[in-house]
Amino acid sequence: MSNEDNALEIPVTYKGEELSFPAKLLMSAYTYKVQVEVDGQLIIFEQDEERNFLAILDHNQLNTTKKVDVALLQAIATVIDSVIN
Repeated sequence: MSNEDNALEIPVTYKGEELSFPAKLLMSAYTYKVQVEVDGQLIIFEQDEERNFLAILDHNQLNTTKKVDVALLQAIATVIDSVIN
């Protein structure tokens, strides 16, 4: 399977705007993650023990990039959850 096969777009309605974020489905043995590009930052969404999606940002990006709105991350997680579950 090529990387293009795992590419997708996450459509989100946020603050009255229709937005779309490029994403990739990252699969490993028994789990998967969704990598989403938000304002130039790669954010990983993965499920916790309760099957809720969490946004994970690389620690190195925290100091070098602008902040992403938490409500936007929640909106993206909601869309991912609605597609997956």
